[in-house]
Amino acid sequence: MIRAATPADIPFLLALERECVTAAHWTKPQYEKLFQPGTNSPTRLVLVADGVRKESSIADSTRKPNSGSGVRGFLVARHIAPEWELENIVVALDARRAGVGKQLLDALLAEARETNSQSVFLEVRESNAAARSLYEKAGFRLTSRRKSYYTNPLEDAVLYTWARH
Repeated sequence: MIRAATPADIPFLLALERECVTAAHWTKPQYEKLFQPGTNSPTRLVLVADGVRKESSIADSTRKPNSGSGVRGFLVARHIAPEWELENIVVALDARRAGVGKQLLDALLAEARETNSQSVFLEVRESNAAARSLYEKAGFRLTSRRKSYYTNPLEDAVLYTWARH
């Protein structure tokens, strides 16, 4: 189930993004700011994929930083009309390849259509083949790259754009 995130989800968002080395890593205050709209700030869309965790054992659940949470993934996007920027998308390690990322991305694209937006853009590490495949299957097209954009390790950013048809 995809739903709007709430401030109560922040600990789970932090835990999930810490699990994922390729995710954008934000501080707790940065997440808190997502839920405090200001008069001069862009509109933000913060969604979570909520589902039941399938645990294989009690010992296994105690090792996972988000144990006890039904949050299996999340997405943060920024709207500056007529465009959206996908700022972060993270799926729990044990929920990958189960359609969670696709559901989150589909929800963002539906919002883009609803707001009559012209495009959605994002950047991703060149080596993140799984994410790149997800974006390409959703209709995103590679538009450019930023040489040596990421550090630890040093790597190009690949830029993608989805355009409304």
